[in-house]
This record gives sequence, structure tokens and C-alpha cells, in this order.
Amino acid sequence: MTARLVEKEGFAALVLRLRAEGISDIDLLTAVEQTPRSLFVPPQFSDDAYSTRTIPIECGSFLEGVDLAVRILHLLKVKPGQRVLEVGTGSGFTAAVIGRIAERVLTIDRYKTLTANAQRRMDQLGLRSIVVRQADGSNGLQGEGTFDRILVTAAFNSMPRFYADQLVSGGSMIAPLMISEDQCRMVRLTKTGSRFERDELFDVPYLPIVPRLASQL
Repeated sequence: MTARLVEKEGFAALVLRLRAEGISDIDLLTAVEQTPRSLFVPPQFSDDAYSTRTIPIECGSFLEGVDLAVRILHLLKVKPGQRVLEVGTGSGFTAAVIGRIAERVLTIDRYKTLTANAQRRMDQLGLRSIVVRQADGSNGLQGEGTFDRILVTAAFNSMPRFYADQLVSGGSMIAPLMISEDQCRMVRLTKTGSRFERDELFDVPYLPIVPRLASQL
């Protein structure tokens, strides 16, 4: 079976699972279809690219199952013309999908290896609207203005208000919070003026955020 056929069948099975969950956003699904998932997983895990399993990648990080990734993006509700910040680049898959919808994406990670690999994939796919940067996301990101959407994929102990303050009015942020030592839950904040509406979503497997840039990797 060719790699293209594996991609096509994997995506078709994903769409069926997502539709069973009530996810049928054409723009989002088109962006996912145009972003070959196998490009973002280590070669030895290519058969699992469209599975629900968590896949290990470089620097002790991981790639969440594709169903979870798309489910989160569905809840983020990215629209054309928006500026999006992602904290935790990982493989770069979610940034690549977002970059096919939004006007501009800034994605950051503490690991140089991850950001370099993600940049290589963006170049390979011809995605010019995405800025990949090595940065410490544990204390916010200054000097970048405001964003319509913010997605965080490393867990904080409490909602990172310094990121919430970078949202435009009407903007929203999705971030994982450590509810206990071994439980992490995705939470969404929606900003209206100076007020925030909070929705608790579902448990996720993300790891606690680590401060400072990685010195070796």
C-alpha cells in the first residue's frame, strides 16, 4: 500500500470517527486533509499516524492522538483572518493545520530540536503564514501584541492569566490545567471586554510546563 493511500484511508477513518462525535466542520477537516499526518510522526510510527494513540517524539515530548488534536481545534474555532498563538509546538501538526485557516500563526517551544524540525516541515509543505520560534512560554510572551486565539499544550497549575491578557475582546484560549498530581484537564477561556467566561472541557494527557529554554536539545 502506498503512503498516499495510507494517508487517504487514515483520514477517511478519522472523518467517520469525528462525525460520530458531531464534528463536521468542512474548513477544519479540509485543513487536516491537506496536512499529511505521517509527515509529523517518527517513521517507525507511521502506521499509527491516524490512530488515537499518543506517539512519542523527540526531546521526551509526544504527539497527541489525531482525534484529540482535531477535537481541540474544533473547540478553538479558528477563523480566516485571525492571529493565533500556540504554546508548545511539539511536532508542528496543530500549527500546520491552524496555518491553513488563520492569517498568521506564532508557535513556540522550549526545545530547539522540536522547533527546527517543525520549521523544516512547514517549509516542506509551503506554509509561509506560520512563525516557529524557540522561546520560554512559562511566563507569557511579551512584545507580540494580541491574538484572536491562543492554544496551550503544556499544563499550568492555574489558568495562565498573562496569556489571557494577550487575547482580543471576543477571543478565546484553550489550555490544560493540572487538577491534581495525575489529572490534567483542558479549559477554555472566552474574553468579553475585561471579563472571562470559563468552560471546563475534558481530561487530556499533557505534561506540566517546564520553564526556561532547553540548553542541550
